[in-house]
Amino acid sequence: MKKVIGLLSVVFLLSACSPKVGSEDWCADMKEKDKGSWTATETKDFAKHCIF
Repeated sequence: MKKVIGLLSVVFLLSACSPKVGSEDWCADMKEKDKGSWTATETKDFAKHCIF
């Protein structure tokens, strides 16, 4: 049980560190990320927040 709680804590902490979609940091991260691995939602959000 303690292992499950520990694993969930690590996942929660790591996910909390990602920048907010549309922020300058998020746009910079997306520019560095391989464009072939972008999801359709990421592509739409990038166009909406980082280009226009």
